[in-house]
Amino acid sequence: MLNGMKIVVGVTGGIGAYKAAELVSRLRDEGATVPVVMTDAAREFIRPLVFETLTGQSVFTGLFGGKNPLPHITLSESDLLVVYPATANVIGQAACGLGPDLLTTLLLAFKSPVILCPAMNSRMYENPVLQENIKKLEERGYVFVPPETGRLACGKAGTGRLAPATTVLETIRGVLAPKDLKGLKFLVTAGPTREHLDPVRYITNRSSGKMGYAIARAARDRGARVVLVSGPTSIEKPSGVSFIGINTAFEMREAVLSHFDASQIVIMCAAVSDYRPASLSKRKIKKENAELTVKFTPNPDILMELGSHKNQQILVGFAAETENVLDHARTKLQAKNLDLIVANDIGREGAGFETDTNAVGLVFRDGRFIELPMMDKLSVAHRLLDVILDLLQYD
Repeated sequence: MLNGMKIVVGVTGGIGAYKAAELVSRLRDEGATVPVVMTDAAREFIRPLVFETLTGQSVFTGLFGGKNPLPHITLSESDLLVVYPATANVIGQAACGLGPDLLTTLLLAFKSPVILCPAMNSRMYENPVLQENIKKLEERGYVFVPPETGRLACGKAGTGRLAPATTVLETIRGVLAPKDLKGLKFLVTAGPTREHLDPVRYITNRSSGKMGYAIARAARDRGARVVLVSGPTSIEKPSGVSFIGINTAFEMREAVLSHFDASQIVIMCAAVSDYRPASLSKRKIKKENAELTVKFTPNPDILMELGSHKNQQILVGFAAETENVLDHARTKLQAKNLDLIVANDIGREGAGFETDTNAVGLVFRDGRFIELPMMDKLSVAHRLLDVILDLLQYD
């Protein structure tokens, strides 16, 4: 998504300035051009050479003396400006329209989106004047990534720690994403289900939830209203979506059915257990020297039920297979009345469960097939949404 974008990173004089190196590196990894602007105070914490090495270009440090006589104007033509970290001083100057240095002058000239990432001692962050300045800038359209709570440079705990680069990167993607799904209501499922055997043990699968969460985030970034129904995962709940946590297949069915009628696009990415133990022991089953036999009974087929009741919804399923992937996917699409199915060969290296990348094929009702190359799961999510948008326009 960021390939070819020009994203300016402004670095100010905070203890977290060193973290900007990670953000710059990640932006470069995604194909963005990343000019770096440093204040005089920032250079007390980290050397410009770090960013010159990461970006392959000179760092901008002042209004005068460089090869570019108007850096605040030329840089203002970029796609986005992120100030990471943003000190109280810079936030205050921006709120008052002051431009004593290159970065604040650039803020005055910048017409594209601006993201500010405050970082400072909690006493400063909680100061009413600072909060008024933040509110003033938000009303002008600036986007803020709030700081985290934790151990500060003074040794005490409080709110003021610079948000991690991963959080800021997600915000950048969201700000730059096209809002072509605005107003649409998405229902997305993700993760595994757990079918309990006794108070200690349960039956589950390897689904990490990464693909479903990526779809939910991508739809949110593109303006959709998203309900995410998720089984247990270790992934942080995405902000800006309605989150419903479940454990069992029956709980997922109840949550999905309660939101199905109000949804226009339903993407069933969760790996729902096909079976559950026929009986649940109220006590822990003790180990004995004899074999243990467990009887299983089928779980409800949620996707089949949705397919038989859908009205105007676009219904998308996933087929995680180890063999004859396309044949199984086509059969599932027809049997469950889907509009689109994502065929996933989980035996392929770098694809399937627990990975950060995926390689899938998209199978349509009319027989069309699109094979996507290996890419990160967020990119897969956006390609899937592109296809769904085409289906909406076609209908």
